[in-house]
Order: sequence, then C-alpha cells, then structure tokens
Amino acid sequence: MDGEVSKPARILALDYGRARIGLAIADRQDGLARPLGTLARINRNEDMRRLRELLREHGVRQIVVGLPLRLDGTRGEMAEEAARFGQRVHKQFGLPVEMVDERLTSWEAERMLEEQQGRTIHAPSSKKQKKENARPGVDAMAAALILKEYLDRRQVAQTVEEAT
Repeated sequence: MDGEVSKPARILALDYGRARIGLAIADRQDGLARPLGTLARINRNEDMRRLRELLREHGVRQIVVGLPLRLDGTRGEMAEEAARFGQRVHKQFGLPVEMVDERLTSWEAERMLEEQQGRTIHAPSSKKQKKENARPGVDAMAAALILKEYLDRRQVAQTVEEAT
C-alpha cells in the first residue's frame, strides 16, 4: 500500500424505478450530494452486477434508497417494491442500507433541472418526448435530493448528540 492514496468512504443514493435507477454520491467528509447518472434496468442479476461495479469503483461504504411513500405517509406498491430492493441490495453487498422518504423528490428534481436549463431552442415536439428525454437527468437529480435529505438529517442528529 506504499504511495497508495485511500479514497474517502462514500455514500451512494439510489432512486429506485422499474425502468431506471437514479444514482447520486457523496463523500462522508464533505457531505455534498451530487448526481452520478442513471442505470437503465436490464434484469435483476445484471442490475446487481453493475451496481457492484459502481460500489467498487467509487469506494461506497453505505447505501441510501429512496422510499416513495404516498403523500399521506403510507406505503403503496412502489414503496414496498423499493423496500424489497433495499433489502436485496443489503443482502447482496453486505453494506448498510438506509431507506429515506423521497416524497416529491422527482417533482423537485424536474423543477430544479428546468430552472438550470432554462428554455431550450430545440424543444421536443411533444410533452411525452420532452419528459422521456429529461427523465434520466431527473432520476439522478432525485437521487441527489434523497442523499441530501439523508445527509441533512444525519447532520442534525449529530449536532443534537454533541449538544447533549
């Protein structure tokens, strides 16, 4: 290990979806969540293989998975699916996995991306086409918002713990 610089431990956030998984990452030290991209779903085995590569490549030591609760806070079908996915990820990789309430993150991510990009000159011809083109960026941004929520909550808990 002479001359080898160790990578900081990182946290990976996953915005689980049936077609894509949004990805975001943060170093434990700096606490800045940044979008990493999206993983187009293929099948369970291939998805897990590609996730394993990402975990290794980025030195991930913890995973956060968005839990899409209903607005009233109850679990629906997608929340149950995301929870099962989180359990599978934990079992497969042996890393701590924490579920984080992700209500409205996709809506907020879409709003943020629209603000960042402004109006485009070559706008897609239909609303559906526009939404499909923007989706991968929205998924990664939603994962970053999930991770930011987790990091903020952890920071508050740490501050409270230090004060007592």
